[in-house]
Amino acid sequence: MAGNILIILLVFTDQQLHTPMYFFLGSLACLETCSSSNILPRMLSNFLSGRKTISVNACFLQNVIFGSIGVAECYLLSVMSYDRYLAICKPLHYVTKMNDRLCFQLIAISCFSGVLANSLAMIAISMLQYCVHKEIDHYFCDTFPIIELSCSDTYILKLFLYVASSVITFAPFTLTLTSYIFIIAAIMRIPSTTGKQKAFSTCSSHLLVVTFFYGTLISVYVIPGNNSLNGLRKIFSIFYTILTPMVNPIMYSLRNKEVKDALRRHALFVFVQIQKLYRNSIFYFLKTAFKM
Repeated sequence: MAGNILIILLVFTDQQLHTPMYFFLGSLACLETCSSSNILPRMLSNFLSGRKTISVNACFLQNVIFGSIGVAECYLLSVMSYDRYLAICKPLHYVTKMNDRLCFQLIAISCFSGVLANSLAMIAISMLQYCVHKEIDHYFCDTFPIIELSCSDTYILKLFLYVASSVITFAPFTLTLTSYIFIIAAIMRIPSTTGKQKAFSTCSSHLLVVTFFYGTLISVYVIPGNNSLNGLRKIFSIFYTILTPMVNPIMYSLRNKEVKDALRRHALFVFVQIQKLYRNSIFYFLKTAFKM
């Protein structure tokens, strides 16, 4: 939470970071913050109190928020890969094509796609008949563990959800993959080693995030749906729901010179302000003491 909020504040306050690349990075940090806020408080509360319960409405709400953020993040990662494609492969057209209006439109489309896709799935899930006195075999209200609670025949619904999720995520995944194929091809054509390193450094952090996110996400849904492998699915779920939001700020801050420079500038500014406040406090204290 601290890392993602820090990135949001840096992107919002630092003029050097007012570019499309960091606008998308701030949006990703915002999604990660919402995702952590949706799952972790309830999970930590369950661990501390021992009361591992959640109401039906709260469970459905958690699922809607989680699914919407997950789909929106898929589209946002593809938007960020397209941004890096334009910056590296079409640098002369980058400023004119990736303007402020297009950035806001891409963010809005990503969020709208997430909400629409998961709302339709949630409507279908809510129409099922559910049995009483059953437990969700998961640490949060994921879609398929909720379906397992139903007494209805869920084969058609599961098949529909698998197909729909594949179709929904296929477009952003294909765009991301295609963008990086062109990016790597363009980098390999750069004659100098220094130029290759500089070009690759602008997209290496995002490539790591994409690989980590899609790798764990695909692993969860490729694992066969039997009880003996539920523990393995939960472990992979921890990666993309908890570890990914925690690792992303580290990847972007430690591997990005501009973010580190902005962090130093703001840390220096805060230090100077604290010094001024300390000096003013001492001066006020001495002035008051002499008057007495």
